[in-house]
Amino acid sequence: MSKDYPIPAESIEREIDIKKSRFIARVAPVNSREEAMAFLERARADFPDARHHCWAYQIGRPGAATQAAMNDDGEPSGTAGKPILNVIQHKDMGDIMVVVIRYFGGIKLGAGGLVRAYAGATEAVLSEVTRRTQVPVRRLAITLDFALEQPVRHWCDQHEAHVEDVDYGEGVSMQVAVPEASVQAFVAFCRAEGVTLPVTEEDDSE
Repeated sequence: MSKDYPIPAESIEREIDIKKSRFIARVAPVNSREEAMAFLERARADFPDARHHCWAYQIGRPGAATQAAMNDDGEPSGTAGKPILNVIQHKDMGDIMVVVIRYFGGIKLGAGGLVRAYAGATEAVLSEVTRRTQVPVRRLAITLDFALEQPVRHWCDQHEAHVEDVDYGEGVSMQVAVPEASVQAFVAFCRAEGVTLPVTEEDDSE
């Protein structure tokens, strides 16, 4: 079964107005809590005078997320972060952060109204964001002779793998990000060429 899943392809913003309150929803692709919190800080910096900056994120494959969190940022418990996360989960997207910024308009919406407002703002932005497919990768640390560096790089170019780090010493040490679907082929290539793989990765099978 494919482990590919949809994620936001971009960061966009949409706004809805409900009883004079402004709800500004922003979405972005994120790969970690740190990236999610950095996106939140940018929203706070862009809208420093807003009453609330509520948010939720989901990292990993939808239905099997490795991390998820939400925050009401001063709104009544369960009226902001949870509705945002619920819409994210309903949209079946992973590696995603949504921040909804609220400017209070002077009219209280009540708990039910807040839930509908935050869900509606999230729906507005997620219904328009472009999606792209996230292909899970495995990171492999390999060591090899200098003469094998170009063959490894060529294999990576042909299989949508990426050399993320290289260190030159007596030989070459590389960290390579390989699409999950190509890991076994990469292991076979390395064995054939005499590239050294960690035992845990060389013996791994799915």
